[in-house]
Amino acid sequence: MNFDLSEEQQMFVTSVERFAAPIDVEARRRLRLSPTGYDRARWQSLAEMGLIALAASEDAGGMGGSPLDLALVAEAIGKANAPDPLIEHGVLPTLLLERGQAHEALEGVLAGTTIATFAWTERGQRYSLRAKGMKAESTGDGFVLSGEKTMVMGALIGDLFIVTADIGGEIACFLVPKDAPGLEVRAYRLADGSIAGELKLTRTPAAARLTLNAAALDGIVAEVRLLAAAEMVGLGQRLLDDTLAYVKERQQFGVAIGSFQALQHRLVDCYAREEQARSMLYRAALSDRGDTAAWQRAAAGAKAFIGENVDAIAREAVQMHGGMGITDELAIGHALKRVLLLARLFGDVDTVLAEYALAA
Repeated sequence: MNFDLSEEQQMFVTSVERFAAPIDVEARRRLRLSPTGYDRARWQSLAEMGLIALAASEDAGGMGGSPLDLALVAEAIGKANAPDPLIEHGVLPTLLLERGQAHEALEGVLAGTTIATFAWTERGQRYSLRAKGMKAESTGDGFVLSGEKTMVMGALIGDLFIVTADIGGEIACFLVPKDAPGLEVRAYRLADGSIAGELKLTRTPAAARLTLNAAALDGIVAEVRLLAAAEMVGLGQRLLDDTLAYVKERQQFGVAIGSFQALQHRLVDCYAREEQARSMLYRAALSDRGDTAAWQRAAAGAKAFIGENVDAIAREAVQMHGGMGITDELAIGHALKRVLLLARLFGDVDTVLAEYALAA
């Protein structure tokens, strides 16, 4: 089988590499320490490159990228250790808005003028998509929402919240602007330095209701899981590359520690894990999406396998660097923390693996 990239795919990967190149460790740290955890001007530039539009169909004003196209872009972002939240604020809102028939809101997201985020997690619900605490009530000419959400990524930089709520025992998605009355945000930082928050809505009017049901949400979650796995594959490669470079330079007893056989064996194991993870990613990305159940099972399996193996690579990288490996002074510290976040996006390894086992 030919795994060479097409001309378009190579163009997108090269564009990501060029875009991310100026962001070194210190620049990344400063960006994360900013009041919102990210920069709107940088997001606008990312949108102008077409990376967000890649997730939307041509009929919706996008570029109609395939799952493999998006996976390659996410992998390139991970390998560059870039701080850009393309998955959570680009691809995920785009899929929700397009399939939910919110075309006006989608235009702003594709253009980069609107930053949207998905508010779905609730206390005591673990990784369940089902909304229990957030309730929607029809007012005749619209809907009002009451309840709380937690771990809403990009809570301070988001212009638009896509909120899941219970209405008559069914799950529904609603659009809530950041300046809607009755909306309160309490922000906090996540492990990777980005900012999330808790939302409290008190009879907050929704701007619109999306035409999404539980089955449609499950399909979107599967796609996002695959892209989270893809970014982790890129991060795993960065962790491995940086560690290989370090052990060739770091000396003990007058020789490079990379000459120690014990470390060589551990690095070979990391290399094998990375190659297996990449193979699993491509297998899932190229699977037949006509069989919905098989596709979602493949995405869940890929995320579980890749999350476990890249986490192991990250921990080995930190061990070989010593105490400084966990700090923000080195790229691997940032990469490790991003892996910890992505591995738990829409389900940790155990949760996703359990879903895979049930579906098998």
